Amino acid sequence: MQRIKKGDEVIVIAGRSKGQTGTVLKVMQDDRLLVDNVNLVKKHVKPNPQIDEKGGIKTKEAPIHASNVMLFNAATGKGERVGFKVADNGKKVRVFKSNGEQVDA
Repeated sequence: MQRIKKGDEVIVIAGRSKGQTGTVLKVMQDDRLLVDNVNLVKKHVKPNPQIDEKGGIKTKEAPIHASNVMLFNAATGKGERVGFKVADNGKKVRVFKSNGEQVDA
């Protein structure tokens, strides 16, 4: 089970985008994440009339390493560490280390 999953709200703790929050769009195999409106880069694109794409400078999200983000806890308003616990029904669930509250509702 992964500590950070697609759809989680995360906060960046290191790097150029430090302090920004966003939703995880994609989790890649090499511990990298695509986060909405975080780590934006400019890409120069050539026009391609076959797919009706205009050329120019486009802004898009670049992957960020999972070690540079923390799961955002809405109750405390901060990023927090995540642990695992076996629930009463026998399923493994993610919990915040600070208060033991479940991440998944």
